[in-house]
Amino acid sequence: MPARKVTRPAIRITSLMPDTAKSLLTGSGAAFAQQVGVDVIRGVIYDVLCGRNLRDSTEMLTRRRLATLNAATLVLFLRGQALSPTFAQDLPALAVQELAGRLRKEDRWLLQWILGLTDKAFQNVLRDKPNALEAYKEQYVHVCQEVVELCAQQYGPLRGEIALSAQEKANLNWAFVLQLLQTVGAQTLTIRGSEKSTYGKLFERLILGSLLYILGFQQVSPDKIEKPTRVFWLSSHEAKRESDATVLVKAGKGVRFDIGFIGPGNPEISLDKVSRFERYLDFGRGKWYMATIIIVDRLRENSRIEKLARDIGGHIVQMSMSYWPREVARILNETTGYKHELLSLPEGEIAEYLRRKVAEVPIERLLPE
Repeated sequence: MPARKVTRPAIRITSLMPDTAKSLLTGSGAAFAQQVGVDVIRGVIYDVLCGRNLRDSTEMLTRRRLATLNAATLVLFLRGQALSPTFAQDLPALAVQELAGRLRKEDRWLLQWILGLTDKAFQNVLRDKPNALEAYKEQYVHVCQEVVELCAQQYGPLRGEIALSAQEKANLNWAFVLQLLQTVGAQTLTIRGSEKSTYGKLFERLILGSLLYILGFQQVSPDKIEKPTRVFWLSSHEAKRESDATVLVKAGKGVRFDIGFIGPGNPEISLDKVSRFERYLDFGRGKWYMATIIIVDRLRENSRIEKLARDIGGHIVQMSMSYWPREVARILNETTGYKHELLSLPEGEIAEYLRRKVAEVPIERLLPE
């Protein structure tokens, strides 16, 4: 994979990536729902409401996204090879040229992957200095060339052909395959890193909103409430800190909800969530008493946080509990007098009840814009 100076009009790498794959890199919640299907999203929500781990439920979504992007990257290589027989060797130089311009995030990611970089690696290795790219590229090409020669010595020459059509095809050799693998490797690191945050934030909203619909509350806009009873809104910004949902149960009584996929390694975050909200909310013409419910993934065994939370008027619910929505219903009953059928439902009937109710949730209304 020798360094090459590209003198002819540069091939635009980003134009070779299939548009359907680019849409997997960014997009709104609505776009995500369209890509994976609302039924798949309902399945994940149902799993979490029954106490299953979100990461287990979303792993197949991650694998599907990665597999689709991996395949699209191969298509990019074949399209490029059809334009130039030295495309794979030229790729690092082409990527550096293109990175010099103003780029959308998905295009920048793609070009960085070709150089074996993720966003974090770009920051750490290059210290966010674009003028360091040329020196990095030379080192990268040199190392790759050494590996190509080593592979040829140890394993022998690599031969073959891969084709989508008579036009889109490539002769396989170590340079082509190693460049492809380097790109796919950086791609996988980037997607895995971003998915943890992306899925967490998206499903926090979807799960909390679904829970509140199932518990009998209606979603409203806080500035357009006709009757402040059994209603909720998501992501409200109060005078001090943000809550993920605010519920008005009945006159003078409500609940602030906060949700986060926080594990036992972050107990101090859980307690901070409990203690950060005021107990009263000025709304309309009156002052509302507001209970606080914090929903986390799970707490450390024998954790003191639940007791500390109760001491300051808050409640913590763990999503690792089987059918934890019933615990939320119990707390609502205890703090506001709100009654829900989940409280009296036999445990053996809860799973089917939740499945039926999740199917009725208007998922599209919960998706972020």
